[in-house]
Amino acid sequence: MESSAQARLAVLSRQFAPVAEGMQSLSLQTCSAGDSAAYERRNTADDDVVIVASLRTPLTKAKRGGLRDTDAADLLSTLFKAVLERTGVEPQAIGDIVIGSVLGPSSQRANECRIASFFAGIPDVVPVRTVNRQCSSGLQAIADVAAAIKAGFYTVGLAGGVETMSSNPMAWEGGINPRVGDFPGAASCMLPMGVTSENVAAKYGVDRKTQDEFAVRSHKKAAAARAAGKFKDEIVPVATKLVDPKTGAETKITISEDDGIRGSTTMETLGALKAVFKKNGTTTAGNSSQVTDGAAVALMMTRAEATRRGLPILGVFRAFAAVGVDPAIMGVGPAVAIPAAVARAGLSLDDIDVFEINEAFASQAFYSITKLGLDEAKVNPNGGAIALGHPLGATGARCTATLLHEMRRRGRAARFGVVSMCIGSGMGAAAVFEAGGETDALATARAVAGPQQLLSKDAVV
Repeated sequence: MESSAQARLAVLSRQFAPVAEGMQSLSLQTCSAGDSAAYERRNTADDDVVIVASLRTPLTKAKRGGLRDTDAADLLSTLFKAVLERTGVEPQAIGDIVIGSVLGPSSQRANECRIASFFAGIPDVVPVRTVNRQCSSGLQAIADVAAAIKAGFYTVGLAGGVETMSSNPMAWEGGINPRVGDFPGAASCMLPMGVTSENVAAKYGVDRKTQDEFAVRSHKKAAAARAAGKFKDEIVPVATKLVDPKTGAETKITISEDDGIRGSTTMETLGALKAVFKKNGTTTAGNSSQVTDGAAVALMMTRAEATRRGLPILGVFRAFAAVGVDPAIMGVGPAVAIPAAVARAGLSLDDIDVFEINEAFASQAFYSITKLGLDEAKVNPNGGAIALGHPLGATGARCTATLLHEMRRRGRAARFGVVSMCIGSGMGAAAVFEAGGETDALATARAVAGPQQLLSKDAVV
């Protein structure tokens, strides 16, 4: 009589017997799920960093738009309050607030962000800081909070960005180090952004017609998205004021929509504009991003915390990359940063369903899309910064809000998305997000009678 050990050996030995002709052999590949589940299991973990709310203010034209007299503290406090009200998260649970900002005076802007937290009813035990990586500052804030949560520094964090370009225009303060001219890279850091756009257009053959056509498409897509109500879930109306520049009289007003979108834009109207950065150049005010006021934020936490609180997950932060490029052609940044971030996420470009690439200039956005071989139908489906505007420090967080809400609308048709932008002084940044609702329902699970052995972890018993 065979012992139990001998019986097990006999069963195992039969697994190596030759396969009869016409019979399909068993796969020797290890199941990616780690068990016998016969369907794809999503890669989820309790310590995943997730976004449970991603909101923004309307984006309005600097100096002329509806938020021109609204300061940074009021923009941010409006969003802080909205995020907390919509999620029900108690403010004292926030481990840190990180806000991207570029043009506001450094120490003053940091103080304004702290003031905004008090305006929103956030207690003094919650710290606040700012971050500045030029045009990627809002995305860098999100990446910083994601890294801190992943490291275990805290469980809940608030990230975002703000820019008040009406009151803080782009300008160089103070003198310039005389050694700059001795270093080509340093000298290129001093180039106006529009000149770097002309450099990209000239070097890579992006002509005026191509840039204007790109700009027209941006406005058309944004106008269609606004008409369809696609921005409503991401925009928080701002109750503010307009100040008469002559009398100082204040008029109370609520701003609820972006005001830079021009759905009537045509090739003819753009063709009438002159190049502003180079004689006989191709970069104009019409095929460049708009100067804009606005803010955006994202509330982030671990998946375990979101589950404990019963909060729907809007998206999962999967990867981030910041890269350096030649400052003279800084606009090519997304073409380098996107592949780096996608690779870090263990994906390929073909896996990405939606891209939000900041349209600093049509020249560089078109180049980046073409260089990477992206399907333009996947890129900025609701328009980009040429139509919506580019509030420098807020853009990364704004793009994240637009991306995640678009992916939510698409459901299973959009699992992965990317946010990316070029960065002044020669850099690029990109982040990869996964849709929050992509975990498979266990529809194949069935109750099994009798003693259970060697079952899938998903069997219902």
